[in-house]
Amino acid sequence: MSFAIRDIRREDRPQWEPLWAGYLDFYNATLAPEITDATFARFLDPNSNLFALVAEREDGALLGIVQCVLHDHGWSQKKFCYLEDLFVSAEARGAGVGRALIEAVYARADASDWGRVYWLTHETNVNARKLYDQVATNSGFIQYRWP
Repeated sequence: MSFAIRDIRREDRPQWEPLWAGYLDFYNATLAPEITDATFARFLDPNSNLFALVAEREDGALLGIVQCVLHDHGWSQKKFCYLEDLFVSAEARGAGVGRALIEAVYARADASDWGRVYWLTHETNVNARKLYDQVATNSGFIQYRWP
């Protein structure tokens, strides 16, 4: 399967939405439409700390998305990148799309001299963790939340 990784564009919205919905469904999450609208708008805003990349097949079909938050960190003068969301369509799983999206974020981090790229996943996300264990190091941290 041939595909390219690129920044998300305004015209990607109709194809992005089903991928985004698939990601939310996987985590049994529901968001108000205005949150989805605001999230997509932030990807297009050059002043936002959110950005998104897509994997696009030669025919223009989107196969996957990665959505990230760039932020300051108290332990470094460099920016850190939180890889917040990664989703690959069912048809493209196993074809290297997820790895390519992660590696594209790594390439951007290298080019921009960011200090770290990191992410979370649920402990039951066994298939994705097989890839994550190949491309990154499990930090061993446990996440706590409020509220």
